[in-house]
Amino acid sequence: MVARSSAAPPTPWSKSLTIPKIDETAYVHSFSNIIGDVRIGAKVLIAPGTSIRADEGSPFHIGKGTNVQDGVVVHGLERGRVIGDDNQSYSVWIGDNASITHMALIHGPAYVGDDCFIGFRSTIFNARVGQGSIVMMHALIQDVEIPPGKYVASGSVITNQQQADRLPNVQAGDVKFATHVVGINDALRSGYHCADNVSCIASVRDEMTRAYESSELVNSANTRLSTEVVQQVRQLLAQNYRIGTEHADVRRFQSASWTSCEPIQATRESEVLAALGACLDEHSKEYVRLIGIDPAAKRRVLETIIQRPNTRTGDQTKAAPATDTSGAERAHSSAGNASPAQGNHLDQGALAQVQQWLNQGYQIGSEYADKRRFQTSSWQSCGAITAKRDVDVLAALERCASEHSGEYVRLVGIDPQAKRRVGELIIQRPGTPFTASTQSTSSGSAATYGYTGSGSGHTPATTGLSQEAIAQVRQLLAQGHQIGSEHADKRRFQTSSWQGCGAIDAKREADVIAALEHCLAEHSGEYVRLIGIDRQAKRRIAELIIQRPGTVHQPSGQASTVAPTGSFGSQPGSAATTGSLSAEAIAQVRQLLAQGHQIGSEHADKRRFQTSSWQGCGAIDAKREADVIAALEHCLAEHSGEYVRLIGVDREAKRRVAELIIQRPGVAPVPQSSAASSSSFGPSNGGSSSSYAPSSSYTPATNLSQEAVEHVRRALAQGYQISTEYADERRFKTSSWQTGGVIQAKREAEVLAALEAAVAENSRAYVRLVGTDPHAKKRVLETTIKRPSK
Repeated sequence: MVARSSAAPPTPWSKSLTIPKIDETAYVHSFSNIIGDVRIGAKVLIAPGTSIRADEGSPFHIGKGTNVQDGVVVHGLERGRVIGDDNQSYSVWIGDNASITHMALIHGPAYVGDDCFIGFRSTIFNARVGQGSIVMMHALIQDVEIPPGKYVASGSVITNQQQADRLPNVQAGDVKFATHVVGINDALRSGYHCADNVSCIASVRDEMTRAYESSELVNSANTRLSTEVVQQVRQLLAQNYRIGTEHADVRRFQSASWTSCEPIQATRESEVLAALGACLDEHSKEYVRLIGIDPAAKRRVLETIIQRPNTRTGDQTKAAPATDTSGAERAHSSAGNASPAQGNHLDQGALAQVQQWLNQGYQIGSEYADKRRFQTSSWQSCGAITAKRDVDVLAALERCASEHSGEYVRLVGIDPQAKRRVGELIIQRPGTPFTASTQSTSSGSAATYGYTGSGSGHTPATTGLSQEAIAQVRQLLAQGHQIGSEHADKRRFQTSSWQGCGAIDAKREADVIAALEHCLAEHSGEYVRLIGIDRQAKRRIAELIIQRPGTVHQPSGQASTVAPTGSFGSQPGSAATTGSLSAEAIAQVRQLLAQGHQIGSEHADKRRFQTSSWQGCGAIDAKREADVIAALEHCLAEHSGEYVRLIGVDREAKRRVAELIIQRPGVAPVPQSSAASSSSFGPSNGGSSSSYAPSSSYTPATNLSQEAVEHVRRALAQGYQISTEYADERRFKTSSWQTGGVIQAKREAEVLAALEAAVAENSRAYVRLVGTDPHAKKRVLETTIKRPSK
């Protein structure tokens, strides 16, 4: 068949008639259209009805082994690029062995990593989807970066980075499904190539039959490995991780002195499983564990025991039977629905938690950690417990606890439908009896924490929480919100990678305070913060730091629902005491408050700044200028080595009206403004994107406005690159600006002269000034400096 491909049409932004480059092993159906600089790798299938047009944004890359199915559209904007795996710039990059399924839309700038699955009618626009991620049907991914190995459910709308960062990981079954789709489409590609050749058809059919039979033989040959282990291996290989194994006798196991088995160099599933079987056979009376290794980061990503002494290999990741079956039988034979407490050492709180989770259809798991791993939250799995009877689950928990008698052991509740954890409960600590000792997501009993206060209005005299934190708890409970807590060591605090202490479902103030104090005691050397959650809106409405390392339990963060107090160091009245904010920032605050807008702040490290993935310091509901400035200064101090920006929000229109960077890493806080509507694709039609007032009344001899001169001066002072763009009336309405070129001059007078020349040259068009940060490689300013005369 002759593929319908052609060169890109001549346009102002594409003067070369570039034609597609298609590997000879790829198959492109004749009912598809491929236009322009499209680079298609080996063994790619382009199905009927696809449209891949690199006639505006270009080039496109489609990696080897990828299938692009019926009705898929791939297109890109003229502006906006992503960096491919070869460190080159692309409008659209689709990696190796990806599946872009029926009717999906990939619109550049867009990046889809290796082994990704994009479901039916899903849209990827101005986004990056990390390696091994699975996006199901009818999803929208826009303006975000999806981390590798994440699962996006059908119908999801992911448009901010917080949503992307909280996505669950893909499961082994998901990876198996995606791998199966790739295999099916590879078979289709081979079949299409042989459509007119009978002998070729026969050879392809035989080859595929042998492949399926080989797969069945692999599965049957590894029945001694549990299904969970095989799926775990498949998932690791799909993510390009290396597989290893270690073994230990009982003495070495107790001292965590594992010895490596023969290194596994293979990358094919059948060969890896065979190597695992060889290690199991060689060390049949020892512990054997599977290791997943990230070769790029040179670190382990998984450790799970797949064999224990005197047990069947195929059951290692399942619930192991209890050694004392008489106790289990006694527990099971107890009357009614009574807790099976007679045959084990779990306390009543943990027993009730296990029963509750099982009754709700959740899966139970267990994890262990020595003191070093406990401090870094690097827990290791005892293995998923697939049993449904509480007696079997408790027996498995006891077995895990007895094998790790000198370590921490915790119970984990998992929602298999939502593919997320619903609770974590520590049931053993080093040197203490096997008992539950921390709060789970769904347990709110005050007795679990040992707190006996009562009454929603009672303030316990012995609590270590400050009056501000207690008042915050009382206010959130009165508003019907849920309360939770999170902790972070210094490293995680700097990267805003907080970890949950567990949501608190209790409604009584005393129970909530007891749970918070327990989290404080549990993580005495770390940061701890209180969280308020609006259940109806499913969003956070308050975050308050209630503990810092080396300090007493005193709050030091800004709660988003309470106006800041004198703890920020400010007094009512003017903001004359501020020492961190510039005069422009204070003027911006004053202007926004005078207009009745809400003010907030966001921060980002250098990596997040480059991808525009800002994180909130918390909304500021205060109305007084002094309180707002105090909250902003607190955010600056909290994130002293990061970018911090001020945000103005119009509550009525529910949109941003100002964004002003008030701090940069390693430099004094110099403000720089940009319109909230500005993005990497250009601002909304018309108007200046500036939101600050010029700070100087001096205007050199130029026909440009004073505001434009101030923009130039400020951009040059911060080392930004300046360029121009122009558009006639039609292009202006569609935001299709054309570049006027980069101004290489560094002196203000020369830049202004170049701007005047651009204005004169395009006297009947709109002209705008563009400022670009050369380090972050992103636009920081767009403002119209000339409009056509009416």
